[in-house]
Amino acid sequence: MKKIIILLCVVLLGSVFVYGQKERKVIIKTNYGKIKMKLYNDTPQHRDNFVKLAKQKFYDGTLFHRVIPEFMVQGGDPDSKNAEAGKRLGGGGLDYTVPAEFNKKYGHKRGALAAARTGDAVNPEKASSSCQFYIVVGKVYTDAELTQLEQRMKVKFTDEQRQAYTTIGGTPFLDQNYTVYGEVTDGMDVIDKIVNLDRNSADRPKEDAVMLKVRVK
Repeated sequence: MKKIIILLCVVLLGSVFVYGQKERKVIIKTNYGKIKMKLYNDTPQHRDNFVKLAKQKFYDGTLFHRVIPEFMVQGGDPDSKNAEAGKRLGGGGLDYTVPAEFNKKYGHKRGALAAARTGDAVNPEKASSSCQFYIVVGKVYTDAELTQLEQRMKVKFTDEQRQAYTTIGGTPFLDQNYTVYGEVTDGMDVIDKIVNLDRNSADRPKEDAVMLKVRVK
C-alpha cells in the first residue's frame, strides 16, 4: 500500500509540473520596434519547435515577407534572409512538418500567433509549416456576421471568442484550420506599422520588415 501511495504522489507531482509549467516568452526585435509574445503550453509541439528554432537563432535576419491589412503578417521563411528586393517568398522551410494541435479555446483573435501551412489539397492533415508563422491583425465583426460564419463553418464560437471578434477583431474564418499556439502580449503597434507598409503584387513589403533577433525566455 505504501508503494502505491508513493507512486501516486510521483504521478501527481509530474502532472503539476506539466500543467503548471511556466509559459515561454518571446521577444522579436524588428527594425520597426519590439514585439512580445507568449507561447501556449497546451500546444506543446508548436511551442517546443518555436523555442528550438529561436535558440538556434534560425529566425534572426528573416523577414515578415507577406503582409495584408485587416488580415495578418507572415514570416519565418529561411529563404527571406538577405533576399533580393522583389523576390517572391513564402516557399521556404525545413524537412519536416508539425502535426496540427487545434484547441477550441484558441481562436484567431487580433494578436494571435499561428502556424502557416500548405493547402488542404496537398495537406489534408492540416500539418503546420516547420518554421513559418503569422500574427493576426484581422477586423471587427458583428454578431450577425459571426452567426453566419458559424453556420457556414459548422462551428460554435465561445462567448470569449465572440467578445474578442466583436471588439478587438480577428480572422474567425481560420479557426480550427490553422494551429494557434500563442499570442502577442505587447507590440501590436509594431505589427500595425508592418502590416500597413507599401507592398507589391505578392504582398511583400517594398521596404523590408526584418526580424533582427528572436529570443525566448
